[in-house]
Amino acid sequence: MIWPPVLFFICVLVLAASMLLLSFVLGQRHRGRTTAEPYESGIAPTGLVRPRFHVSFYLVAMMFVVFDIEAVFIFSWAVALREAGITGYVSMFIFILVLLIALVYLHRSGAFELTGPRSRRDSTQKSVAKAGLERI
Repeated sequence: MIWPPVLFFICVLVLAASMLLLSFVLGQRHRGRTTAEPYESGIAPTGLVRPRFHVSFYLVAMMFVVFDIEAVFIFSWAVALREAGITGYVSMFIFILVLLIALVYLHRSGAFELTGPRSRRDSTQKSVAKAGLERI
């Protein structure tokens, strides 16, 4: 009995295609000077619409999401602590230990610095400059 899903899939394709075609045929077409500008509550925009952010801001946001999701696991473990027993306690201890190791690694690699991560070359140049060993 494969024909009901196939029929459903065909109906969905026909419906989607007809909606796209009708919106193209019946839609308004006007190309005004302000059509492409964003509307910000009646205020004329000044400057770029999308300012560029450094990649490190996105990295910090992604790390926040990763380390925030851990809270869900820790909370559910805390709720079921008595049922989990010593096995659950040890496994959660290992989980938190791995998260702490990851956090220390990210901190040491400079991932939380908003100016960008430190490179090995930068730290070498700074240490050489401190020691006064630069060649002239």
